[in-house]
Amino acid sequence: MDDQPNGHGRHGAEGPVIAVIGAGPAGLCLGIRLKRAGFSRFTIFEKSADLGGTWHDNTYPGAGCDVPSHLYCFSFEPNPDWSRKFSGQPEIRRYLAHCARKYGLPPHIRFGTEIRSARFDEAAGGWRLLTADGAEEFAHVVVSATGQLNRPHVPALPGLESFRGAWFHSARWDHDRDLSGRRVAVIGSGASAVQIVPRVAETAERVTVFQRSPHWVLPRQDREYTALEKWLFRRVPGALRLYRHFLYLAHEATFFGFLKGSWLGRRIERRARRHLCRHVADRRLRAALTPADPAGCKRLLISDDYYPALTRPSVDVVTDPIREIAPDGVVTADGTLHRADTLIFTTGFEASSLLAPMRVEGLGGRTLKEAWCDGAEAYLGVAVAGFPNLFLLSGPNTNLGHNSIIFMIECQVNYIVRCIRELARAGLRWLDVRREAMTRFNAVLGRRLDATVWAGGCTSWYKTSSGKITNNWPGFSVDYWRRTRRPNFADFVRRR
Repeated sequence: MDDQPNGHGRHGAEGPVIAVIGAGPAGLCLGIRLKRAGFSRFTIFEKSADLGGTWHDNTYPGAGCDVPSHLYCFSFEPNPDWSRKFSGQPEIRRYLAHCARKYGLPPHIRFGTEIRSARFDEAAGGWRLLTADGAEEFAHVVVSATGQLNRPHVPALPGLESFRGAWFHSARWDHDRDLSGRRVAVIGSGASAVQIVPRVAETAERVTVFQRSPHWVLPRQDREYTALEKWLFRRVPGALRLYRHFLYLAHEATFFGFLKGSWLGRRIERRARRHLCRHVADRRLRAALTPADPAGCKRLLISDDYYPALTRPSVDVVTDPIREIAPDGVVTADGTLHRADTLIFTTGFEASSLLAPMRVEGLGGRTLKEAWCDGAEAYLGVAVAGFPNLFLLSGPNTNLGHNSIIFMIECQVNYIVRCIRELARAGLRWLDVRREAMTRFNAVLGRRLDATVWAGGCTSWYKTSSGKITNNWPGFSVDYWRRTRRPNFADFVRRR
């Protein structure tokens, strides 16, 4: 990347210098669109040794996506050869690598480079980035593509340092640890646990699942695609696009289920109860696995084999709170020692601490941490007032509970590329969303969020500790597409 700005915001024929932080699906999508739009001076900084983001980090047994394969891919790069309805991590990772190669992104990616801080330089009209190894970079535009699920959360349990066995987070799986014949404690019962427990239970001597609160679980109904289906997707014009549209509309309609007191929400609960009753005969276990909160308040999970795994003689579900970790196991509040030689944390991510631990300093030296002291918020989830030429992918309130995040990412990428085009076309030094526009947007957003089940009493990764919902979009994804289709530059300060 260039060390210095190209003439006080006049970007020249090649356009502005752009820094993209993260080489997951969002960063790759933006890189592809930047190249197609004619921008060549961009670098994707990736702290890991390879691309893929969450699909590079999460390599645990059974890792896969809970969005159908043909929705969890870029609209401009459909894949007729997905092997099954819900793809596993290795296949998704190969797809992303294919996209990067096909669209010529490798020369633009710098692996093993973590951005520690970003400071806006008003005089230069751009951002000064500091890497973990102390190098400084300059960019007119910075786009965060770090996502919401990149920093594993390990609870601060007393005594963890005394544990004599091995412990690790699901997103940092220890593949050198053979779990055959082991006594394994799985701490957490969320989205990764429902994929991990069935695999671990196949070989471990004993598996103890520590559940703080149950989730609603729906059948996954996964299957392989037949050779005929793949042939139709490859050879019949429009077949794959029609199938993708069908999947999109079917999932889009399920948003009604996330509104408080909705008929569809009650139907989802009934279906989840039938799924539970079909696989779990023991009444006590069934009661322990039945949530008290409405479906959707916490993340809805899908699995065909989680409940059957919990009924194995070698698997226990413990609902008592954990008091501490002992050298040879887990001690619950009632004083019981549950022996284990391996601890697996399936405790999610620091999802509400977006961009952390990176320090981001905008106009007047104000940091993003200060701006977000009451919880992250942005304009359309993409721009934050006081932080010019900084754009977010998978920013606040852009996660979905009912459809594909890839759709949302493409909407954001389209919006950001149009903003960068305007910077280049008009010779602007920067664009900064007006505070009143951001406040107005979030006021409406808050009222819409209050009408959803996420505003219920449950704790979830959708919320901060104070209860502010910072992750989810409270509407149809097509509404987000409409709002982000073309930027309203009247909502921005344009500095020449």
